[in-house]
This record gives sequence, structure tokens and C-alpha cells, in this order.
Amino acid sequence: MNKWHRDGIFRSAITFATLLLLVVGIEAQKQHNNNDDAGQPVLWQRVNVDKQDLFLGPGGRDMQPDLSRITFIKEEKGGHSKKFRIKDGSGHTWVAKLGDEAQSETSAVRLLSGIGYVTEINYLVSSLTIPGKGTFSNVRLEARPDDVKRGKEWKWTGNPFDNTPQLQGLKLMMAFINNWDPKTSNNVILKQGSERQYVISDLGVSFGKTGSNSLPLFWRIGRSRNKPNDYARSKFITGVDRDRVKVHYNGKNRGMMKFTTADARWLAGLLTRLSDKQIRDAFRAANYSPTDINLLTHAVKDRIGQLARASGDPRIANLK
Repeated sequence: MNKWHRDGIFRSAITFATLLLLVVGIEAQKQHNNNDDAGQPVLWQRVNVDKQDLFLGPGGRDMQPDLSRITFIKEEKGGHSKKFRIKDGSGHTWVAKLGDEAQSETSAVRLLSGIGYVTEINYLVSSLTIPGKGTFSNVRLEARPDDVKRGKEWKWTGNPFDNTPQLQGLKLMMAFINNWDPKTSNNVILKQGSERQYVISDLGVSFGKTGSNSLPLFWRIGRSRNKPNDYARSKFITGVDRDRVKVHYNGKNRGMMKFTTADARWLAGLLTRLSDKQIRDAFRAANYSPTDINLLTHAVKDRIGQLARASGDPRIANLK
């Protein structure tokens, strides 16, 4: 066999091996994607709203962090707020968020989970010492359970819940709490057991006000986060035109903020079942001052009333 023949065989073998590895890699990626997409998609589930604990939130008493010992793991990169990954005294992992989004996110999660939406599990601690980093006030701890896999982002369109009352209700809740940053990168699919849970992972810009106008780029002027006075003074429902409910919203993804009286009816039917105590508990859990708890509770109740009246259903409107 001459040299050229041997070289040709060698090159053919290399090409075949490369193609084989490529095919194996593609099949492995397909299998990985199939695993990510496996399971029942869940956005909202029916709960007994009246019985929900909005102080302890979706994690309840059992998942409360053990603050007897804190171990620093690493700093989490990205986002507006400084964040650290830590372990508590029981060995459970948490992401600690500092700054002005900690309180508002804690309360927003409780209002959403209280009416049945799947959410992250979080708690606010009034003071936390992280070894080597310092002592901080009003720290939000968000759980990272070992049995929950954090998957890919999900989009507001093209998901399993398109055109459902549940998805429309979630969009309407973003306007309700003045979350002006509902971008796709804040959405995550959590794989837990047989479920794929469609969760909004970052709700920190809530309970302030959205931008001052609807102009591109300029809408950012005047926006705020975690400002109870701003939230209490801002508008919510601006009118009802036949079966269309208009909301005041100058934030990202404004195009999705289109609602009907049926959407308002569905969401109001849940929110009107929250008691004054439950609403107060959602803000007590975030360590707001008594003055701010009163202000935010009144503002939330007022918005529930606006939504109920916009629904056009007198049975709901008369509840608030």
C-alpha cells in the first residue's frame, strides 16, 4: 500500500470519527432538551385563598431558614441588587438579596402565591451576618432546594398557557403591583418532581411606580421600586370601554397589557377572597414599618376594589 493510499484511509477514518462524535452529541442534546421539556407545565393551581398564610409564604414554617450558622459560598453576578449564595445552619442553600428590592419582592411573592401562582420560596430576615462580607438589614433569602432543577427562561408568548385566564391574570398582576420589569430573563422554569413550574423569579421592582410616560426609552423617567408612597399615589384602572379594561402601565412589555372584563373578573374573583389580615401579613413579612404596612394595605385593597368594579360583575364588585 503506497503512502497516498494510507493517508487517504487515515483521513477517511478521522472524518468518520468526527461525524460519529457530532451525531452522538446532537442526540445527547436532544435527550437533554427532551428531559428539560418533560413534565406537567404549571403556572397556577387552585388553592383555598382564604386559608393561605401570607406571612410565612409559599415555604411555610417548614422551610424557614436556620440562621444559627451562615456559610458564604460565592457572590452571585448580574442584576440590580448585590446577591450572595449562602448555606444556613441546616445546610440548605439560599440566595441572599440586599438592597431596595428585598422587601418588595418578599411581599409580591406572597400576594401571587396566596392566590395560587407558583413562585420562588423566600423569606425576609431583618438582620443577617455573612462571614467575610458584613452584617446587613432587610435581606431577602430565596431558596435553592436540592430537589429543584432551575431550567431555561420562558416567554410571555408561545408558552403552554397562551390565551388562558391564568396567564392573563399573571400579566394583570404585574400591573397591579407596578412591576415595570417583566422581561423574559426574569422568568424561569423550575423542574420539581413531575412538574415544570413557570415562575417569575425576580419581582423586586414592585410597589413603586412605573415610568412617567409611554414613550420609548423615556418611559424610565420617574419609575421607582419599593416606594410605598409612590405606589399608593399611582393609578391602576383608568377606564373600561365595552369589554376592554384599560390599565395605567408604563413599563417593559407594554404591548401585553391588554385585558378584558373577563380577565378582570377572573383575577378579582381570587383577590377579593384575601382578608385584610392576609394582605397586612404580606407586608409584615417584609418588615415594613407599621405606617407603610397601613399605606400598602390600603392601596392594595383600593386596587382590588377597582378591579372588582371593572369586572362588571356586581357579585364581585360588592365584595370590595
